[in-house]
Amino acid sequence: MRWSRVSIPTRSATDLASPTHHPKAADYSTGELVRRLLALGWQHRGSCLRVLGLQIVLLVLGVGGLSLTGLGIDQLRFSLQGGEPPRWPLGLNPPVEWSASTVIGAIGGGILVMALFRAVLNYSYSIAVQKLIHHDIVANLRGAVYDKLQRLSFRFFDEHASGSLINRVTGDVQSVRLFVDGVLIQSVIMVLSLAIYLVYMVSLSPGLTLACLATTPIMVIASSWFSRHIKPQYARNRELADGMIERLSETVQGINVVKGFAREDDERARFTTAVDALRDQQKRIFWMVSIFGPGISMLSQINLVILLGYGGWLVLQGELPLGSGLIVFAGLLQQFSGQVANISTITNSIQQSLIASRRVFEVLDAPIDIDSPAEPVDLPRIRGELRFVNVGFGYRPEEPILSGIELVVPAGSRVAVVGITGSGKSTLLSLVPRFIDPVLGAVLLDGVDLRQLDLDHLRRNIGVVFQENFLFSNTIAANIAFGRPQATRAQVERAARIAQAHEFISELPKGYETVLGEAGIGLSGGQRQRLALARALLLEPPILLLDDPTAAVDPGTEAEILSAMRSATKGRTTLIAANRLSTVRDADLVVVIDSGRIVESGTHAELMQGAGYYARIAELQLSSRESQP
Repeated sequence: MRWSRVSIPTRSATDLASPTHHPKAADYSTGELVRRLLALGWQHRGSCLRVLGLQIVLLVLGVGGLSLTGLGIDQLRFSLQGGEPPRWPLGLNPPVEWSASTVIGAIGGGILVMALFRAVLNYSYSIAVQKLIHHDIVANLRGAVYDKLQRLSFRFFDEHASGSLINRVTGDVQSVRLFVDGVLIQSVIMVLSLAIYLVYMVSLSPGLTLACLATTPIMVIASSWFSRHIKPQYARNRELADGMIERLSETVQGINVVKGFAREDDERARFTTAVDALRDQQKRIFWMVSIFGPGISMLSQINLVILLGYGGWLVLQGELPLGSGLIVFAGLLQQFSGQVANISTITNSIQQSLIASRRVFEVLDAPIDIDSPAEPVDLPRIRGELRFVNVGFGYRPEEPILSGIELVVPAGSRVAVVGITGSGKSTLLSLVPRFIDPVLGAVLLDGVDLRQLDLDHLRRNIGVVFQENFLFSNTIAANIAFGRPQATRAQVERAARIAQAHEFISELPKGYETVLGEAGIGLSGGQRQRLALARALLLEPPILLLDDPTAAVDPGTEAEILSAMRSATKGRTTLIAANRLSTVRDADLVVVIDSGRIVESGTHAELMQGAGYYARIAELQLSSRESQP
């Protein structure tokens, strides 16, 4: 055949093997992770500011309540012992006609009002935090990760275990939110609290403040040491969690194999080993946290000893009031020490969030290898002519899977692709819906390079039936209508009839409303294949791809599927990857692939007259059937 010159965008094998670089988990610097996590908080700045505002009001009320408590003590001392009256804050003083009991009652009432107000604000604060974390951050981030997973190519899923991906959407996203509420918000609250407490304490007694905070630098140094040593522990923890989830996922999916080979005890032991490894790692983390937290608390208690000694001496010298001085200072110091001790919790949270964010951002930053062009070619009516023009493909340049593929599939024809396992049959079919793109050459649909078409439009015009088809835990009708949810029941039944699935569906207790078990458990292999064929046919696609649809079924079921295929392929461009003679003998063209190259092509009759691969396989299959009883 003579080819007209076609302008085709191509890429070298090196280009494909080296896609646009994106940061792997190990490439992210701490600074970059913090910057992106801060940007995550900025996306929800309104909610964050609301939470911070409530916390600031609560902080002020707490300090105000503490001040009133100290004032109340001084007022009691003045009422009992006389002497110099207490100093009221902000220049406020009670009316002179008030009795001592009235003043003390007013102070108590003020403390009670503040307590009630704080209770209401604490409730509002809890609601605001829950909305920010679970409704905004976690839900949005999980949605973003899941959306990205839907758009990534098969290569990404080949490189990452399913258990790891599930853990990233669930556990890691949950840990990332720790940065906002456990690090960002808590750090701002801590800084504000320390500033307010420090200013208040200095206003009461600069010397006592300096003496009581002498251990603070030690706390900061200890927190820095703890941060460096806990980080690798959290990284290892996420790896072990991935391994445990992967072990569980594989066991559940392969339970038939496990039971069939009586390996329940072995699998139980392997899962227990994974659980024990994760538990031991968590124990190590808990041990480090449990040592660090009390250590910081112990340092803060030294401050109280200094306070009692030096502060008590100041009270005895008359340089510091007892209630509004020493008692209030003690309360402020306790709150100050609590915020400093909170550094351990913030440090713990930041390490968890940094480790988790690396894994989440790896998904969000993964390159989308297959996507629609910015300005796709409009191809409203697809006839179905396919042309493979010098197509080459390989994940690595030194290991090509397809080389120099030249093939024309006329619209409405049925072409069978034959070859041994690993010859490139399924890869060839995968090029048509752009599950992969060629490294060299191009695949043309009605004269247009597939890479110039809108991806969704292309795939909605292609029906795909895989060798092992996945069915969802839903009704049969919903499974058939998966690619076309708006289809009517009549359209669903019509597709099922063409696929010769209507009869066995009607015999089920609830017919089309029968809910299938996970992955179609309860149906035979042939029944699952016919449902998959009906699902593809409901799209009414001009192109149909059948990837070895009869490879795993018995001869009787094979005959049923072949009969369904004959009805399904009428008037459609069909590519069938198969090895069984019964599957391919009715094809308009049979193409034989060996080591990624087309070595033979022709009709069944033409190839049978030769002495090539096809004739040898056909002879072996025929002799095998004749030898069966």
